[in-house]
Amino acid sequence: MKNILRHFYLKIVPEIPNSRFQIPNWLYILILILFFSSCTTIDLYEKNVTIPKHSWSNSFKPEFTFTITDTSALYQLFFVVRHTEKYNFNNIWINLYSQPPGDTLHKARYELQLATNEKGWLGTGMDDIYEHRIALTNPQPFKAGTYKFKVEQVMREDPLQNVLNAGIRVEKK
Repeated sequence: MKNILRHFYLKIVPEIPNSRFQIPNWLYILILILFFSSCTTIDLYEKNVTIPKHSWSNSFKPEFTFTITDTSALYQLFFVVRHTEKYNFNNIWINLYSQPPGDTLHKARYELQLATNEKGWLGTGMDDIYEHRIALTNPQPFKAGTYKFKVEQVMREDPLQNVLNAGIRVEKK
């Protein structure tokens, strides 16, 4: 293993001819630590659905399904929305339908703030497109099994113009 690391190190920092340059052992260990720590995975689920013609009708309800296997972890649920700068409101009202494994369908209404008069858009933006990841729950345990979610926009404007994507994100905490 030491020879392999030395080979890659010499590709980056070539050895000076006729020198007695030696790579210290601690440098090999540091390289290994950096290599293995960069290979960690992010345990989460995220799916975004494209809104047809950037015009979100309240009859279009994106659906999401994911499976939880680790019941010892805490999970946090987020609503993800992308819109253009021409979006006419500083908030969005949604109904979130959720069905935990072995349970009935639940409905929750949320008013989610997207902008303020002082700060403008609260999400991240690039050019004229903004993305918001808004926490819907605090970190909490989930039962093992398959979860189903459906998102419905319930704004007064129907269809809701200039919305590009809507989605759900689940982060393992």
